Amino acid sequence: MRTIFSSAKHLVTPREQSADFVELFFDLVFVYAITRITSLTAHNMETIQVIQSLLIFWLIWWGWTQFTWTLNAANTRVAEIRMLVLIATGVAFIMASSVDEAFGDSALWFILPYVIIRTIGIGLYIRVTSSVVGDHSRIIAFTVPSIIAWILLIIGAFSDPPQRIWWWLTATGFDLLSGYLGGRIDGWDVKPKHFAERHGLLVIIALGESLIVAATAVSSYGISQEIIIVGLLAVAVTCLLWWSYFSWINEYLEEHLNKESGIKQAKRARNAYSFIHFPLIFGIIGMAVGFEKILSHPHDNLSTSVAFALIGGYLLFVGFTAISVWSVSRLFLMPRFLILIFSSIGIALTIGHPTYLALSIITVSLTLLTFIEWKKCRHS
Repeated sequence: MRTIFSSAKHLVTPREQSADFVELFFDLVFVYAITRITSLTAHNMETIQVIQSLLIFWLIWWGWTQFTWTLNAANTRVAEIRMLVLIATGVAFIMASSVDEAFGDSALWFILPYVIIRTIGIGLYIRVTSSVVGDHSRIIAFTVPSIIAWILLIIGAFSDPPQRIWWWLTATGFDLLSGYLGGRIDGWDVKPKHFAERHGLLVIIALGESLIVAATAVSSYGISQEIIIVGLLAVAVTCLLWWSYFSWINEYLEEHLNKESGIKQAKRARNAYSFIHFPLIFGIIGMAVGFEKILSHPHDNLSTSVAFALIGGYLLFVGFTAISVWSVSRLFLMPRFLILIFSSIGIALTIGHPTYLALSIITVSLTLLTFIEWKKCRHS
């Protein structure tokens, strides 16, 4: 029978540990937060709201990705680790439920849970790695800018929303600085299989969330020929987005991460996942916003704002999958970028026309991309 509190030595992850069910449970709360951001953005697609949504998602993402680094080092089969993850899950639920208040009068209900999650994550990482002999300067380099960012976030929570954006943007800069400084110091022991699996699971759940958004819009509007057509196209696009990532890219990233070690491996993990997967998953939010707007008004022609959501989401997801590949191997996927450019122009030209045309263009372009990369996904 497992003891609740173990020695620091036993808290360190086994070499081949896979993602644990408690981590998946933790992820579900963060995807709930993503759902709240999608709904918030879909109801107000003005530029200022998009910026606010981007900032909110950054905080959600950075809280999640820091915990991913922590649990990459921790043995999640140990009861103590699981207890702390479940506590963090409860705190994350409060944060996710307060997304709508992030730029309202009760911003502290969003920010304080975020700071608590970050504190638990860093504290747990220090506890887990305390038995590992080595220089802990990387933890200091990561933690000091993080604490400055938390202070700025709390100050921003007491400020008016227009000023809050600037406080939180500055805090985001310190978050990026913490990742940059921490990643330059040796000592990170990355487990590529676990790291790739955790990010892959989040991509899957986020894509599933976009289908839930689409299904909710269909059920609230009622069945008709138009909504069945655009609904099926939305499902096809989501499936093809899944294929564009999981047919070979997720394995490719893991394989190239496995080829490195030490500081070089940590840098590649930070760049390909912690930094580049942020816009990639925000692209899923953009696509989900577009789906919700289209399926809520299936008889309307494509508006500029909805076209912007579709193009932006499409470019971010498919484009940054290619950038993640380049970051680990310097392989430039020219076909992806060419298809993105021409299909984005095509979507823009459908503004003012039936929405199924835009979804059809994305479907055809992703299908073409699948055939072009078919050989690569079998041999890479």
